[in-house]
Amino acid sequence: MDFLIGCICSLFIVGAAYAKRSLSVSGAVAAALLGTLIYALGDIRWYGLLLAFFISSSLLSHRKKEAKKGVEDLFAKTGTRDWLQVVANGGLGLVAVAGAFFLGGAYGWYMFYIGVIAAVTSDTWATEIGVLSRGKPRHVLTGRRVEPGISGGVSSLGLLASLAGGLFIGSLATLLVWLIQKEWIFSYIAAGACGGMAGSLADSAIGAVWQRMYYCEVCGKETERTEHCSQPTRVIKGYAWCTNDMVNILSSLVGGAIAVWWS
Repeated sequence: MDFLIGCICSLFIVGAAYAKRSLSVSGAVAAALLGTLIYALGDIRWYGLLLAFFISSSLLSHRKKEAKKGVEDLFAKTGTRDWLQVVANGGLGLVAVAGAFFLGGAYGWYMFYIGVIAAVTSDTWATEIGVLSRGKPRHVLTGRRVEPGISGGVSSLGLLASLAGGLFIGSLATLLVWLIQKEWIFSYIAAGACGGMAGSLADSAIGAVWQRMYYCEVCGKETERTEHCSQPTRVIKGYAWCTNDMVNILSSLVGGAIAVWWS
């Protein structure tokens, strides 16, 4: 029964997201499977956080598109998520709910899950809102000013958005657990805030050090794309295995680990 409920809910939400071009065909299939499995192996406490991340992130990605266009052109992928992006953002969440279902120890696994979802939410909020900052961001490791869209750049607005994303997930987890268990567990709020901020900062740091980046000879900008301004770009730093999707996986792992450590 849980599998059927999860499937119906996921298909409805994914269908709406696909219609809004928030998901590609492969992304829609992956999101439907991910949502169905998380509901089937867990319950609304797990599924609700995944929905909160997906819906809030999709809404933010479609706001002020024109203001973001110059920066988004530097990213390897757009706001239309493919299956790799879906797995990169939600795959560890599925590992967490499967761990709780098959191995037990639900409290620890749920803490990890909160950290993972908080990390991807915080990072997405920081990216979507931070690019609207009027000032230039600073490099997360050196503190020097960098151009918007440069890997490793953070802004005050982005950091505030990151904190808000983590608090949002942590607070929602607290509410969902109360609805099911009639028990307030406020440590989830702190876990969401800490895991979210840690994951978001880890994303910037990993992106700055390891992520494969390219240089466009036409416009003179650093980009994640292998082609820019209709011309091939050249590699300037990073490892071939460290794509944006891999950065998301590693940073969400950091967020989950910090949340568990907090508990």
